[in-house]
Amino acid sequence: MKVTILAIGKCKTNSPEAQIINEYIKRSSWRIEIKEKDNATQQEEASFLQSHIPSGAKVVVLDERGENMKSIELAHKVENWQSAGCSEICFLIGGADGHLQSTRDKADLILSFGKLTLPHILMRAVLTEQIYRMQKIIEGHPYHRE
Repeated sequence: MKVTILAIGKCKTNSPEAQIINEYIKRSSWRIEIKEKDNATQQEEASFLQSHIPSGAKVVVLDERGENMKSIELAHKVENWQSAGCSEICFLIGGADGHLQSTRDKADLILSFGKLTLPHILMRAVLTEQIYRMQKIIEGHPYHRE
């Protein structure tokens, strides 16, 4: 599985969040790539996100209005996508003002990580861990416990 994370805001190379992100990317057998853009106008951010979605990828937009799922439910959804021939997923993390409706309209899944507001860089760390967790759930590895 190839995973692309499109994110607004830059992550400092040696930050604690970057260390966490890199650790989970290193652990994963899935290929994970992050593309980022500096904060801009909401329209410029939407243009960046929408124009960088890989062709044929399932699109998951992270949005507070999205579906709040358990890790195992998300893993099963991804596993079903894989079974249906999907080989790439693209996660979109918006800027401080969130996503435009035109971006949400591109989603195969609008996903919420809860009602808390998280800094965008910290959200990347949480997301990369969840991607690793999904992979382990799909593999039947005991990393995840219910």
